[in-house]
Amino acid sequence: MDRLELQGRIFNSRLLTGTGKFRDKKLIEPMLESSESEIITMALRRVNFQNPQENILNYIPKKITLLPNTSGARNAEEAIKIAMIAREAGCGDFIKIEVINDMKYLLPNNEETIKATKFLAKEGFIVLPYMYPDIYAAKALEDAGAAAVMPLGAPIGSNKGLLSKSFLEILNENKRVPLIVDAGIGTPSQAAEAMEMGVDAVLVNTAIATAEDPVMMGKAFSMAVKAGRMAYLAKLATTSKYAQASSPLTDFLFRGDKE
Repeated sequence: MDRLELQGRIFNSRLLTGTGKFRDKKLIEPMLESSESEIITMALRRVNFQNPQENILNYIPKKITLLPNTSGARNAEEAIKIAMIAREAGCGDFIKIEVINDMKYLLPNNEETIKATKFLAKEGFIVLPYMYPDIYAAKALEDAGAAAVMPLGAPIGSNKGLLSKSFLEILNENKRVPLIVDAGIGTPSQAAEAMEMGVDAVLVNTAIATAEDPVMMGKAFSMAVKAGRMAYLAKLATTSKYAQASSPLTDFLFRGDKE
C-alpha cells in the first residue's frame, strides 16, 4: 500500500491537521473523522490539566498521533525546552520545531531550527521541522536527523497557496526524507497541486478551522490530497505548446470526391 512513513511510523493519511483557530473545540473530533487525518499538531500552551474545558487533549481522540509544536520559541534553546516539557506532559515523541523571532512575517529561523533539530533527534524525538524553503537548510536538517522536512508554501495563516512552488520543487527533487508542505495552503485545489508535485504530505490548519463548515472542509481536503497523490503516481501527462488532436484528423468523408 502507498502509505506515509515517518521514521518507522506508518500512516494511511497524507493530510496532517491542526487544532488552532476553531471557533468551537468540539469540531476537532468530527473534523478528524471526516478528514481521516491521523496526525494533529497542537501548541503546548493549549494543554491545561487544571481546566478540562480548555485542555486541548480532551478534544483529540486517543488514536490520533499528537504533534506538539514549539510555537512561541524564539531560538533553539527555547524550542528544546518546550519539546522536553511536551514529552513530560505525555504528548509522545513527535515534535514539530517552530522557531520564529520575526513577528511581522512569522517566517521560521532556519539556523536555530537546525540546532534544535540536531539536539532533539539525538534525544530520541521524531522531529518535523518547519522551515523556510532553502535547499541548503533542508539538507542540513536531513543531516541533523529530521524525520521529515516541512517547508512553508506561503506565510503561515495566509491561505495564499504555493507561493514558494519553484523552491518546493527543488527541495522535492533532492529530498532524502519525506517532504511535507506546511503553512499557506488555503484551498483543497492547492493541496492537490502540492501532492501532484510529489510531496509526501501536507499540513492544513487555518483553511479547515476557519471554514464555515470545518467538518465538510476537512473531507474536501482529504479527497484533494488523495486525488493529488493518485495523479502523481499515475504520472501526469506532459504539457504542449500547441494543440494536439485526441483523434486523427483525416479527410475520410471526402475521399470519394477525390477519386
